[in-house]
Amino acid sequence: MPPTDTRTDARTDLRTASAPESDAGFRTGGDSEDTLELRLPAEFLALYADDGKAADTVPPAPEGDLLDRIGDWGPVLTPAGSFHLLPVRIGRDLPLIGRWINDPTVATFWELAGTERVTEAHLRSQLDGDGRSVPCLGVLDGTPMSYWEIYRADLDPLARHYPARPHDTGLHLLLGGVADRGRGLGGVLLRAVADLVLDHRPRCARVVAEPDLRNTPSVSAFLSAGFRFSAEVDLPAKRAALMIRDRGLRDAL
Repeated sequence: MPPTDTRTDARTDLRTASAPESDAGFRTGGDSEDTLELRLPAEFLALYADDGKAADTVPPAPEGDLLDRIGDWGPVLTPAGSFHLLPVRIGRDLPLIGRWINDPTVATFWELAGTERVTEAHLRSQLDGDGRSVPCLGVLDGTPMSYWEIYRADLDPLARHYPARPHDTGLHLLLGGVADRGRGLGGVLLRAVADLVLDHRPRCARVVAEPDLRNTPSVSAFLSAGFRFSAEVDLPAKRAALMIRDRGLRDAL
């Protein structure tokens, strides 16, 4: 299980209390951790054009993969714009993710600060694994602006610390830019990604998260995204808030 936080630990890890804003201002809310303000050059953004379908797109996952082919989920329209989860490609994404993870505020919760080798090792531990965790970039209107980990919580060490159910799916989120924080965007995107999970993983009845209890903006973002606070859980690296979004309560929260 990656370091803690929203992972969100907000993002928070594998390793918030009003309804999400529907207007472009996203006045409320807590996003996740603060990270570097970064202007991306046009040639870099071009790599993500056409919803990220570059010539070297990752081949489709095999049938029966543990997270039901995240790369095929496609973009979704949100109040903030068109949002697309793209499975990470080391050659394309490592420098950007490394900068975000080394922001001091992010490092407090992710505990992954260091050289690109540290970041690459964290990503490869997922990419070279059995598929129970998939690292992704979040691309909003063509611009990469967040890092996500979508993981099988029922197959993760987290399952030792709460009453896990088969196919429980976990989320970790890191917002990359200063301009994307503090205006409710985290809650908007968490709701969108949780909906993607429930739409594309019919066997999953719950989306879960375990932000650090100290990370109040992250907890607030999950609450605004329709998650409920279930319990406090003691994990090896943190005391976390167990947040759950139930399929049955999807439209009620």
